Amino acid sequence: MANDLSTPLTSRKRKPNSGKPRSIPLARILLGVIVLAVGGFMARLMLVDDPDGGRPTQEVAITSTRNGNELANDVTTGPVTITADPQQYPAGEAPLTPLVPTASTGDPYAALPDLSEETANGPIPRISTTGDTPFKTYSTPLATPLAPGKPAIAIIVTGLGINEQGSLDAIDQLPEAVTLAFAPYGKTLQSTVSSARSSGHEVLLEVPLEPFDYPQNDPGPQTLLTGEQPRANLDKLFWLMARFGGYVGLINNMGARFTASAADFSPMMEELGSRGLGYVDDGSSNRSLAPQLAAGNKVPFSRADLVIDTNPARTPILAALGSLEAKALQNGSAIGIVSALPISVQSVAEWSRELEAKGITLVPISALMK
Repeated sequence: MANDLSTPLTSRKRKPNSGKPRSIPLARILLGVIVLAVGGFMARLMLVDDPDGGRPTQEVAITSTRNGNELANDVTTGPVTITADPQQYPAGEAPLTPLVPTASTGDPYAALPDLSEETANGPIPRISTTGDTPFKTYSTPLATPLAPGKPAIAIIVTGLGINEQGSLDAIDQLPEAVTLAFAPYGKTLQSTVSSARSSGHEVLLEVPLEPFDYPQNDPGPQTLLTGEQPRANLDKLFWLMARFGGYVGLINNMGARFTASAADFSPMMEELGSRGLGYVDDGSSNRSLAPQLAAGNKVPFSRADLVIDTNPARTPILAALGSLEAKALQNGSAIGIVSALPISVQSVAEWSRELEAKGITLVPISALMK
């Protein structure tokens, strides 16, 4: 029989070798690589103590505050860690560094020691031991008092400080009576602000406040927000206030939602009152509670009447300045706000040369703050 099982195995015919190479176990090799990679990642997590994933951090400690605001006193209980957003700074650039103490700057236009409260970030304004306020001390006095019935205009240029050369150009071109508002993010803020003050300009600090469409519309890092604990917003406020010295007060950057919330806006305005600072409302929101809160906390206050360069071209800017003149003639005074765009700066400088001939005086903002 062909299939006789009794035939020895050795006598059975073997199939010839087909000559094909043996297959390589690719799946097993790939699995091994994945295991090694996962193991290395887990080992790094266990051995490297870096919870911020390499993002830059800065310790912000508020060492002391005025006693006028109980909420501010609570802020001094410990340091606050500010972790920078990875997209906040251009590649290769470090976050802002704290200012050195006032006594070490050697800058006569920096914050005065007796009007400064030292913190880990630098000096923030306060009322002096003799009762002098930053608002009164840093205000630019008028060369001659305003004559009774003579109209006056104040112009505030906003958005300065981030572009150093553009800011210096604006300082050089604009007359002394124009007030300059600086954003708190430039790298050379103190020196640029000192240049402004040495040229006779009055200075404001722009403070970023939450708008209704935040964060789609974001005024910048350290924005004060509604719904946060008062301590958190005061932490941010003190950080912002330490960016440079010598300002008479603050002006809002955006903030329609924040300034409409008494619960959130009140601690900030109370703090300005206890530190002797003024506040300018940019006039962008009719819901702002700034007039009432400023009056309640004895904060020198004014509200802008008109944004000059909503259309940033020479002809419409000059037309808007003409409207501001009409308001001043009608009401006795008017306040205009303009951005630091070169065309806006040039137009204001040109317009200002003819203003006195029209019977209107250009004054720094403090002259129109109640």
